[in-house]
Amino acid sequence: MQKDIREELKKYTDVNVELTANHARKFEDLLQSEMQQQKPKKKNYKWMSIAASVVLLVSLAINFYPTKTSEDDLNNKGIETSSGIKQISLGSISPEFNTIETYYKNSINLEISQLDLSEENKDIVDGYLLKIAKLTKEYKSLTKELNTNGVNDATIDALIRNLQLRLQLLQRLKKQLKQLKNLNTKQNDTQII
Repeated sequence: MQKDIREELKKYTDVNVELTANHARKFEDLLQSEMQQQKPKKKNYKWMSIAASVVLLVSLAINFYPTKTSEDDLNNKGIETSSGIKQISLGSISPEFNTIETYYKNSINLEISQLDLSEENKDIVDGYLLKIAKLTKEYKSLTKELNTNGVNDATIDALIRNLQLRLQLLQRLKKQLKQLKNLNTKQNDTQII
């Protein structure tokens, strides 16, 4: 089975294949066109990411730049009472607390405005509004305590918790009113059938 390669080469006859006259020129043109093609350049957006980072850092630096606050500044930002004495409120302590106070007060007012009042849910709404009124009274007393004892973490935390609790009560009331409405709808549907 083994064949000698020399014997196979002796049997080989050369087939004469002629190329066209312009074959060499076509090959050179094709080679040149392939070599001269350049890869498309990638667009470099690195400068945009650097610019965005710089803008972000500058805006954060401006937003959180420490400002000196003194008692005079706090009094200037405070609430002026009828006696002409300015009082400190949670929002007048710092811009962050002002944002927190504004957020919670706006959310509380929004929740109150969205309540569906009817004769069926009057008792439930009145009960919750009584609790919220007590919390509002407590908030005012905490604000007075803030003015008499000065700014301290315990009072600030109590003020924020008070706002949070009022908002949670309103959200719970809204949820109960929705459940009551669904229950009434189901009862009406079963009575119709």
